Amino acid sequence: MKKTLAISMILALLLALVSMPLSAQDRWDGADDLAVNPLACGMGDEMMDDSDEMMDDEEDMGMMEYDGGQPAMMGDDMAGMDIVLVDVPKLVGIGYFAATTLGQQQAAEELGNVSVTTDAPTEANIDDQIQVIDAYITQGVDGILFAANDPVAIAPVLRKALEAGIHVVGYDANSEPDAREWFVNQAEFNGIAKALVDSLADQMGADAAFGIVTSTFTTPNQARWIAEMWAYASECYPDLTWLETLEAQEDAVLSFQQAQTLINKYGEDMDGIFAMTSVATPNSADAVQQAGLCEDVAVVGLATPNGMKPYVNDGCVRDVILWNPVDLGYAAVYVTRAVVDGEFMPGDSSVMAGRLGELMVVNGSEVLLGPPFVFTADNINDFDF
Repeated sequence: MKKTLAISMILALLLALVSMPLSAQDRWDGADDLAVNPLACGMGDEMMDDSDEMMDDEEDMGMMEYDGGQPAMMGDDMAGMDIVLVDVPKLVGIGYFAATTLGQQQAAEELGNVSVTTDAPTEANIDDQIQVIDAYITQGVDGILFAANDPVAIAPVLRKALEAGIHVVGYDANSEPDAREWFVNQAEFNGIAKALVDSLADQMGADAAFGIVTSTFTTPNQARWIAEMWAYASECYPDLTWLETLEAQEDAVLSFQQAQTLINKYGEDMDGIFAMTSVATPNSADAVQQAGLCEDVAVVGLATPNGMKPYVNDGCVRDVILWNPVDLGYAAVYVTRAVVDGEFMPGDSSVMAGRLGELMVVNGSEVLLGPPFVFTADNINDFDF
């Protein structure tokens, strides 16, 4: 009798944990442990105002002190001279990083004194990424651009590059700050988080239940977004219910399978899927569409427009959150050129980036591309990347 009672109590406790409101939950799996800064509650139309307000607040408090690293002194002044850069993203072979590469090539062509080569593993594997970077340090280049698979694991090889006098600039996914000079941030993490959570709540209600398909729990940008989503949802939508976070490794087949796992496991109890990568989002949408659940499960995620056009145009997905990855790659090259030329230095509050104009510095050593962009059926066909 006692054994039966104990089992019943354990089952009741597990059920209570699953249905626990956000305000009573620990930080969601897949989030990092860094401090969070949720934006004010309100729908996405206010996002631009919130981003501007944050930058005004930073100016009022004084700019954060520069916290990036610096390369060892080189004998030659490279200002205005031809430079050779290597770009090492998380992986090659997906549309997102093809778009950042395109932007880098556009910037190099405009500048005329920059050569950029993209070289990375075909899978999002941090050990392979480190090997590629290490090889270019040995070979010798003037600068390394990177999008980290793991912010901590990649840091030692980036510090090695700085010690060799190589300029290091990150984009898309950061490293530890002292392991690079600058990080070009596609959008403030809390701005992305707000846009995603607002979209789900608007579509499925403030008490919706959802799962998450991410890359890995250590991928820096996804972990940061999830942490800020948790913080914003806890403040603004405490009745939302997080069910589970699953890793999909930037893999199309695994992303589809993980979305299917959520659908099959939670059934009618799940109202939405947050997809945190440009691979997970279209494949999660595909899983929902094949299950005939477009009306019942909202897919809200980050993806390039070309991969999402079929689902948005068919009405299976309402919103796709992103930025222009072409502009992101473009900005990274312009930032590196400005650093080499001595036109962008620690303590500066902005940098000029060609057609993008003046980009502002935030958080000490980050260059902000701008607020996130929402693709919908009204505008998605206007883009081709």
